[in-house]
Amino acid sequence: MDKTEFLVLFLIAIVSIAVVFQIFDILLKEKGKDNNKMMKNQDLIKLPEPRYESDTCVEEAILRRRSVRSYRDEALSLKEISQILWAAQGITEKRGYKRAAPSAGATYPLEIYVVVGKLEGIAPGIYHYIPKEHSLKRTISGDYRKRLTDAALGQSFVEDAPIDLVFCAVYERTTSRYGERGIRYVHMEAGHAAQNVYLQCQSLDLGTVVVGAFNDNKIKKILNLEKEEPLYVMPVGRI
Repeated sequence: MDKTEFLVLFLIAIVSIAVVFQIFDILLKEKGKDNNKMMKNQDLIKLPEPRYESDTCVEEAILRRRSVRSYRDEALSLKEISQILWAAQGITEKRGYKRAAPSAGATYPLEIYVVVGKLEGIAPGIYHYIPKEHSLKRTISGDYRKRLTDAALGQSFVEDAPIDLVFCAVYERTTSRYGERGIRYVHMEAGHAAQNVYLQCQSLDLGTVVVGAFNDNKIKKILNLEKEEPLYVMPVGRI
């Protein structure tokens, strides 16, 4: 074998090795994409479809509505949390735009997080409600009810409830259109959504209460918020 043949074979071997490594690298990247996709799918939980009829009329729900601070030590079901979140901020038209609570200029500044301790089929953690998909997206794993209670100035019923809703707002969505007046509109909208939760809980024989006494910065740290500002905490549980 002369030098030319040896050089050709050597170059072929080098190219072959490079191709093998490139293929191996592509396969690893594709596997990584699949793993990331699986993780995303695991973190995104599609909620059951909400129902639009019940045995409780609006008048009865208003009559029986109370603020409840004592709950049984029982998990809620996915159907129940689905119904509650739909009542708060769910989509109410086929076009997928209008929501259950009115919003100034349809700017929809509210974001709802669910601090889960005991929810059937769902691991403890902090979940973000996605109205357009009627889904929960896990943002943090673990039971944060005790820390949430500490942020709520030690109000123990926050920890006692199986889940806690945290209403937050991105003020800019509304103030960018209405200026400083938009701040008032955001607060009005939070009240609309919270009352919907009250009435829906009454229809489901569940209890809830609005909590406004808390340390904003602690809540933001627990939920890892950036643009959102916390407005309400609503524990929900069986009575």
